[in-house]
Amino acid sequence: MIGALLYFAAGIVLLALGGDSLVKSASGLARRSGLSPFATGLVLVAFATSVPELAVNLRAIWIGDPALALGNAVGSNIANFGLTLGAAALCAPLLIRWKALPSLLVCLVVATLATILLGQDGALTRVDGIVLLAAFVVVMGFSYAFGRRQPELRADLAAFANTRTDLTLNLMRFAIAAALLFFGAKWVVHGGAALGLALGMESLVSGLLLVAIGTALPEMSAAIAAARRGQGDIVAGHVIGSSLFNLLVVVGGMAVVRDVPVPASFVRFELPAALVFAAMLLPMLRGDLRISRAEGGLMLLVFLAWVALELLML
Repeated sequence: MIGALLYFAAGIVLLALGGDSLVKSASGLARRSGLSPFATGLVLVAFATSVPELAVNLRAIWIGDPALALGNAVGSNIANFGLTLGAAALCAPLLIRWKALPSLLVCLVVATLATILLGQDGALTRVDGIVLLAAFVVVMGFSYAFGRRQPELRADLAAFANTRTDLTLNLMRFAIAAALLFFGAKWVVHGGAALGLALGMESLVSGLLLVAIGTALPEMSAAIAAARRGQGDIVAGHVIGSSLFNLLVVVGGMAVVRDVPVPASFVRFELPAALVFAAMLLPMLRGDLRISRAEGGLMLLVFLAWVALELLML
């Protein structure tokens, strides 16, 4: 078990480093190809923090463990709100200026509800996956159109995407990122599965708890630092955008490749839990568009209660 824990911890570190390197590489290459700083920043906010989860899920699918991948995708969404956003707001209140975020949050709630309905028959099919992927394209189009109307948001996203555009440097970043993500995902899946087995967890629960929470820890640290710098838009945008990406692109892409079995218990409890965590934020983003320390603490407490309940159900 100690060996599995070391593999798992080392994999988390490699995933965090690889994700950061890939984001810088993608940003530099996109800027070099002529993509506007605003568009580059918008895309990075939408999927940057999902890179580790995506790498883990690709590895899990490659070795024939779609249950771990499904658990990780949905568990990551729960951790995004309860752990990452909750801890960040607890450390520093988040002021949200991006007026599209409440609408994107509604899109996430609707998408989660749609996934619950699509999974009622026990599987997400290829048609279901295409629907989810198409929905993500529509959401990104809406975000781009809405964001262009806010000059201050364009400046923030452009600053977020700012990096060197040297071709050689960014190709080296990409190669390093690919290696780090490959070995990081391999070690996390190997270590997470072994730890889950030692703790009596099925693959679905290992992905839901161990892997999802493990990959969320570096994101939580980055979110806390951003919150203290007053970048509430970036923190909330990362959380909502990453959750949309996990649900619509990661889960949708898995379903396009092959049917994804969805246990009845998962449809009845874990997916509704993800829905509740997203819905909890709706009243917080109404009116003053601010997430207070008290609200962040509440989300963190609910997250801890959910983890305890999951462990009791083992």
